[in-house]
Amino acid sequence: MTYMENTFICLAAPLFLAILCLKRSWRRALTFLLAGMICCLLSAYVSSFFAAIFEIDLATASHAVAPAVEECIKFLPILFYIIIFEAGKEDSINGILLVSVGFATFENVCFLTSYGTSDLFSLMIRGFGTGAMHVLCGTATAIGLFSLWDRAWIRITGTFAVLCFTITFHAIFNIMVSAGGISLWIASAVPMVLIIIVFVLSQKKIGLK
Repeated sequence: MTYMENTFICLAAPLFLAILCLKRSWRRALTFLLAGMICCLLSAYVSSFFAAIFEIDLATASHAVAPAVEECIKFLPILFYIIIFEAGKEDSINGILLVSVGFATFENVCFLTSYGTSDLFSLMIRGFGTGAMHVLCGTATAIGLFSLWDRAWIRITGTFAVLCFTITFHAIFNIMVSAGGISLWIASAVPMVLIIIVFVLSQKKIGLK
């Protein structure tokens, strides 16, 4: 097994055991986190497969292939949850965000395992930047999806449009991060700033109720 499978087993095993022991609401939250990690692992396999098929290097794959693969695979657990369990809006939005958190967590751990770092500040930039990007894409998916889901005539095209937006944002983030320097700083800062804005607006909305 490669380092990814080893890392996945170490992270997933405690979550799986906790899922068996906890109450239903907590069990569902941890299931979404575990689903996000599984999505990250599957995304790596699928991206590597397409990179091999099209004979492109890993850098190009991270710009052109990985964003589409990752955003589509991240969307599948929530789509399954909505269709099969007829989940409500609040539960589904929370599920999307937890899947994104699980995905980002596993991706960051794999990055650290692969490359390591001697600079704690750079590691924090990587951790918060990538985490914020995935959570922001999940938030955009949630907002877009449930703004359109009640309108049957635009459900399919609207969902496709939402995925295209998140894929494009994700691709731009990957390109800027790989460029390093000031591009890395901007790419990491933008998602974090947007997450803070979303949080402040959501708190104001709650306060108005």
